[in-house]
Amino acid sequence: MEDYPRTLAELETRFSSEEACREYLFSLRWPNGFRCFRCGGAKAWPVRKMLYQCSICGYQTSVIARTIFEGTRKPLVIWFRAIWWVVSQKNGASALGLKRVLGLGSYQTAWTWLHKLRRAMVRPGRDRLSGRIEVDETYLGGHEEGVRGKGGRG
Repeated sequence: MEDYPRTLAELETRFSSEEACREYLFSLRWPNGFRCFRCGGAKAWPVRKMLYQCSICGYQTSVIARTIFEGTRKPLVIWFRAIWWVVSQKNGASALGLKRVLGLGSYQTAWTWLHKLRRAMVRPGRDRLSGRIEVDETYLGGHEEGVRGKGGRG
């Protein structure tokens, strides 16, 4: 299993700077070193912070190109905090909660981020669950007759 941060303190230590976030994304995108999308070249020069230029064909790409981070104006540190917060929520994440925790300026930004993150977490070609499924601390189904209030479930 990968060495992912388990606590907010671990996240803040490991990804405390934009540089650390960029290096991590670089290692995920090109685990065996840079590869040009266009020509397959293995050498590139850094042009700017996140931008690389292939030494063979001159194609420029970035560690955030073709990712959920593309086009963002917010720091990667904030994005990494958002990812950690979304996956660490026991009862699911809401756009309003994300807005509050990160101090985002608008609900629309939080909603967009949350939907980008949810789409990114979907594994392509996944199979539907079947057979007996065990879910920890979750109730599924509709309204259940019975005790209401403090003694009720859910």
